[in-house]
Amino acid sequence: MIDVFEKIKELLVFESSDDFYYLQILQRKKENPEIGSNSRVIKNYYIGSVQYLESRWDEIQNLCNQFNARAMLRLNKRSYRKVAFKTMQNIANSMANDEYSFIKKSYDRACGNGHSDKNKTWIIDIDGEFEDYLEMIHYINNCKPDGNKLVIQLPTKNGIHLITRPFDLRDFKNKYPEVDIHKDNPINLYIP
Repeated sequence: MIDVFEKIKELLVFESSDDFYYLQILQRKKENPEIGSNSRVIKNYYIGSVQYLESRWDEIQNLCNQFNARAMLRLNKRSYRKVAFKTMQNIANSMANDEYSFIKKSYDRACGNGHSDKNKTWIIDIDGEFEDYLEMIHYINNCKPDGNKLVIQLPTKNGIHLITRPFDLRDFKNKYPEVDIHKDNPINLYIP
């Protein structure tokens, strides 16, 4: 089981009523081969405050347990305003292409397609035994811009996620070509 709820709460920053974080409960084909597609959304949450997330936490865990699913949270916050405009654009594009069945998912697609966070985070996904990840953290911290870039280290089912601030990737990719860096992907908040 993975549960990083307590660690993540301190990272959620709400500067205005326009800020929210996007959380999805997802079934993955890897754990649920019967679902047919790569993943299936059980429920979406639009987290406008830590208190709201805390009030829904039991429900989120119960849904994950019931559906053998994961609670996945995007750590780069969204803007209700920007998502609304992107939703309108998605609807117009769907209508122009005679793809009316996609309209019902326009808002959630807009939530997943971009963030408005000025303090972006990246996810460095390290699967398996990667013994020199401490060396990797040191290496990242020596990349431009200067300073500590590690925000937090989170366990995953198969390794760890290093949550960092952006840094110059050119040298990093030469030294660590096998390591995946995700610039706006969700973290595993809860896995039963």
